[in-house]
Amino acid sequence: MVGFVTRMAALHDDHSTPREPLPPGFLRLIAAQFFSALADNALLIVTIALLQLQGSPLWWTPLLKFMATLSYVLLAPWVGPLADSVRKARLMAWMNGLKIVALLGLLAGLPPLLCFGVLGCGAAAYAPAKYGLATELVAPHQLVRANAWIEVSVVCAVLLGTGLGGLLVSDMARQLMAGWFSPWMALPHAVWPALCALLVVYGAASALNIGLPDSGARYDRAARSMRRLFAEFWQANRVLWRDHDGGLSLAVTTLFWGVGAVLQFAVLRWAADVLHMPLSQGASLQAAVAVGVVLGAGLAGRWLALAHARRVLPVGVPLGLLIAVASLVAQRWLALPMLALVGAVGGVLVVPMNALLQHRGLQLLTAGRSIAVQNFNENLSMLAMLAAYAGLVALDVPIDALMRGLGAAVAALVLGLMWRTRR
Repeated sequence: MVGFVTRMAALHDDHSTPREPLPPGFLRLIAAQFFSALADNALLIVTIALLQLQGSPLWWTPLLKFMATLSYVLLAPWVGPLADSVRKARLMAWMNGLKIVALLGLLAGLPPLLCFGVLGCGAAAYAPAKYGLATELVAPHQLVRANAWIEVSVVCAVLLGTGLGGLLVSDMARQLMAGWFSPWMALPHAVWPALCALLVVYGAASALNIGLPDSGARYDRAARSMRRLFAEFWQANRVLWRDHDGGLSLAVTTLFWGVGAVLQFAVLRWAADVLHMPLSQGASLQAAVAVGVVLGAGLAGRWLALAHARRVLPVGVPLGLLIAVASLVAQRWLALPMLALVGAVGGVLVVPMNALLQHRGLQLLTAGRSIAVQNFNENLSMLAMLAAYAGLVALDVPIDALMRGLGAAVAALVLGLMWRTRR
């Protein structure tokens, strides 16, 4: 897997040669964010298991993601200027420490929703620092290739993190880790050892943050009132939306990540209700989607240049149709390749659009501010879709009907964007 991912991410666009290296320190940045995202995704599965052990309502599960995402939206006007005014590697280390605080809160028995709110605060400031540093380190003609690296590492973190979380909550792992911990302390709950194991992963991410390069880019550091920062953020938001390429790419990525947030939980429920798979096995279906995105990201990184990013927009229509068709599958052996295909089509769509958005954002704004605007819109979409999903689950809407409706909505929205672009 590691060799395959390396070959896929190292592929080039039309304006660079295969041997042209990415800047020094970029791969260390990829590794640091990989381990942090790995722990985030494993922690989500472990906390879902904790909610099940506590007998929480089913609709509480998407609220974990909702609480983490809420911080992205509320803090968006301030995290961009913060990332622009300090050394980004240092900010990444601080925010990774805040994620560790959230995990310690779970170990201490604090409410899981509160802990995921703290986790979201760390992730909200981590993202503009990570993407901003990557945008500043690489040349514009390397952005698609660099973005493929980032997306492949993020998706691999989802893939392996989901698998790690499923493994940690399996009966075999619980019994094994309980045997290790029981001689030393009385365990507060069954997933306590799994949370301790994730502390090690977050520690690895913190260690990798040491020695990350500094691009040297600093922007206006003058003290500003919260009101002025808020006004500047909304101005930046309008600038990016009104730009032809910026607005199109922002619309696509906003739709993609909102749908992805719902699918993350819909797939788990679909696995339980339709395929009759427990949580530890249902997580493998999430992993299938992640494998597909890795393949799609690799193909996009090889064959699509930044100048041709808009050509992938029609791919969104079959993406929506595939989501609807996947809901009709009732066999486990067919579910895995179907979801992998959904992920592959999504990877082909999002990687060039993400690169185009980063490029236009850097030209129109600054690295940190453009990423903050992107995060705000994408996570606002995730909040809205997760809230709608939680409401539909509370109303006992069948999961297959929900997935068909989601797929039809994606196809219709992409067709609308295509019509608007042609006008």
